[in-house]
Amino acid sequence: MPIASKRPWLRRTLLAAVAAAVLAAGVWWIGRPNPIAVVVAEVARGRVEATIVNTRAGTVEACLRTKLSTILGGRIEVLKVKEGDKVKKGQLLMQLWNDDIQAQERVAQAQVTTARKRVVEACTLAESAEREAARQTELHQRGFVSVNAIDAARAAADAKTAACATARADVEQTQASVQLVHVQRGRTVLVAPFDGTVAKIVGEVGEYSTPSPPGVPTPPAIDLIDESCLYVKAPMDEVDAPKLRAGQQVRISLDALPRQSFAGKVRRVAPYVTAVEKQSRTVDIEAAFDEPTRVGRLLVGYSADVEVVLDARDEVLRVPTAALLEGGRVLVVGVDGKLEERKITAGLANWEYTQAVAGVSAGDRIVTSLERPGVKVGAAVVIESAPATK
Repeated sequence: MPIASKRPWLRRTLLAAVAAAVLAAGVWWIGRPNPIAVVVAEVARGRVEATIVNTRAGTVEACLRTKLSTILGGRIEVLKVKEGDKVKKGQLLMQLWNDDIQAQERVAQAQVTTARKRVVEACTLAESAEREAARQTELHQRGFVSVNAIDAARAAADAKTAACATARADVEQTQASVQLVHVQRGRTVLVAPFDGTVAKIVGEVGEYSTPSPPGVPTPPAIDLIDESCLYVKAPMDEVDAPKLRAGQQVRISLDALPRQSFAGKVRRVAPYVTAVEKQSRTVDIEAAFDEPTRVGRLLVGYSADVEVVLDARDEVLRVPTAALLEGGRVLVVGVDGKLEERKITAGLANWEYTQAVAGVSAGDRIVTSLERPGVKVGAAVVIESAPATK
């Protein structure tokens, strides 16, 4: 058979093969998996801090705060202040009925006056007796009186001198009685121990005020606060206690002032662990504001959070902490648009960023949307967005 007669068959075979290839390519194209949309963040340089935060909400406290109660109970007779008043140190705040004690004080003061007059009387007689004894001695030397007369005069002088000393001691005793009554009167009054603001008053004029002994949860009569000095008291997990020390930098945030943070320092770390619950053991720290005037007016009792900066590194490679998988692995978008796995060597870390000592380079695109279905090694992806690194 001539070769020309075979060409139509060969042509038909080639066309069929091409058609089959096109059909297979079309089927693959239609059935191919769609790229997964992912969110990425570029590896860049910046600041990374190692921080710890409080386990429960902290509280704004006053450096000076006292809950005052009278030592004795009684009916309120004088109430010199009201809630919100500014007071000065030593100012009278409240006084209970104490007419009986005032009467005792007047009696004691009268006794002091009487005792002083007795001193004048007794000491005058003692001086006279001394002069008489001196005269008797002189007369005896001249031979006018006997030795018995001298002895009698000397005995009388000594007795009157002793009476003078006794009278002086009586003055001291009556003065001590006045002081004792004055102390008893002080148990019925409240005075401000420092400049401050009256936060709360329990009781009105005419009502009975009960003292607040240790261990008895009796409300205090007056709650006095010094608002000029405030700090934040916050509980930290006991496992972080060895990392804490006075002088560390902190960032303080307040629920009452959202989207703001204020610089401060740790001023005190409690020397003991507090067991609020069996499963919750904490160490309290106190943090003071670096610039109290910038914070503005705060109310004692505000809730606050304290972030303690343990260490910091500037201008280091960092990756979002949320992008880390178990074992320090991250997913990186490769040049072919598929996901590759990298293992990084981590340095400092916090809830936002982790220092990448090795494993990635600046400009690498790290997947942060790890929760999306199909995000795994080898998956084809398309970048949905790439938020700028702060």
